[in-house]
Amino acid sequence: MIHQHLVVHGKVQGVGFRAYTARQAANLNIRGWVRNHPEGTVEINAAGSAEAMEAFVRAVKKGPPGSRVDLVEIRSLDVPLTDQTFTIRR
Repeated sequence: MIHQHLVVHGKVQGVGFRAYTARQAANLNIRGWVRNHPEGTVEINAAGSAEAMEAFVRAVKKGPPGSRVDLVEIRSLDVPLTDQTFTIRR
């Protein structure tokens, strides 16, 4: 199980990015959460198999139509994720 923290920079708010991320997570059996930050980034905390996480990160880097992803900061986490599903946080 891979657990990663991602911060997505670019035009990622007001374009359905969180819903897109949640759909990708559901399709790939990824657990965790996504939320907007006041400074305009999107934060993601996600866990899944190595193969699923690789596909998930590719999808995040692509983003939904209307978005523009300039940078994705990725940090591996050693703490186990306790979430059993993937949720959109406000």
